[in-house]
Amino acid sequence: MTEAKFYLLLQRYLDGRCTPAEQARVAQWYDQLQDQAVDARPLPSQQQQAVEAAIWQRLQLDPAQPKLAPRVRRLPTSIWHTPQLRWAAGIGLLLLGLGGLLPAVQHWQGAQSTTATTSARGWTRHHNTTSQAQVVQLPDASRVTLQPGSTLRYITALAGARREVYLEGEAYFQVHKNPARPFLVFTSQVVTTVLGTSFDVKAYPGSAQALVAVREGKVAVQPRQTAQLDATPAHPAKAGVVLLPNQQVVYAVASHQLKKELVDKPAVLVPQAFEFEERPVTEVLAALEKAYGVPIYYDKQKLAGCTVSITFYDEPLFEKLGLLCKSLGAYYTLADTQITIHSTGCQADPVPPRS
Repeated sequence: MTEAKFYLLLQRYLDGRCTPAEQARVAQWYDQLQDQAVDARPLPSQQQQAVEAAIWQRLQLDPAQPKLAPRVRRLPTSIWHTPQLRWAAGIGLLLLGLGGLLPAVQHWQGAQSTTATTSARGWTRHHNTTSQAQVVQLPDASRVTLQPGSTLRYITALAGARREVYLEGEAYFQVHKNPARPFLVFTSQVVTTVLGTSFDVKAYPGSAQALVAVREGKVAVQPRQTAQLDATPAHPAKAGVVLLPNQQVVYAVASHQLKKELVDKPAVLVPQAFEFEERPVTEVLAALEKAYGVPIYYDKQKLAGCTVSITFYDEPLFEKLGLLCKSLGAYYTLADTQITIHSTGCQADPVPPRS
């Protein structure tokens, strides 16, 4: 069974639309969590968590489910493998409440988080009611750092062919890579699609703009109003943009326009040695390009004879550029994601004639 089909089956289970055979299969998976039977292959850890959460959520949603006494005794193996008793014992374990499985489910929802977490009608909702950023662990092993006052919701177990979450506010996403199941972040303004990367989204309800900034990987962003949900970073929507590390896009609600630009403080992506002693200026610029993943344009002919002695430390990229330009009598400009160095050039020291 593929991962996508696995999550679709769990969603049918949550909705009460499983066939008897499918329900028996979910019960068998739960048995594996408790017994890890020798003759059955254990589920991957993230799918184990999804099964636990789905069963618990089904019990919460369906009041018709039998309410067994919160008491469990260890059954002999021969009896345990009787389907009816396996299922009843599984429900009994879940009904241990705060003293049993519920803390494990809450741990899965975010052990490092003190967000207010609620579940209703197949949806899980996290709301950060604290004054500090809180980490939420998603069932697909992705992590979300939710800012104060922000809310994240998604279909329980992230079921479906796509991993879809809905954000109100601001969050930093570290998405577990899975090319078969794209990860989509919906806000009221934009839709962000990734396969596995890390990025920030800032989109508060009623705000005049939304912002998406990329730290790692490749991200596709498009206006929500005309969103193509099958778009990916490899095949972006016609009205969307693709972002690379140290790039961001600002969406203006009034004009429905996406503006692509560099982030305010680009991060070093590939560390470089920034000590130059009488080195060509072009070498310094190449090192900056490689370190920050940012294209720098200049007139190669004008700078061909220029050398410089300069050392950079922990200065931000734009401060480094300012120091370099000052030493050359030049200046730089920014246009979208492009940096351009403007210089009148210089000539190499003349070679003394041979005697």
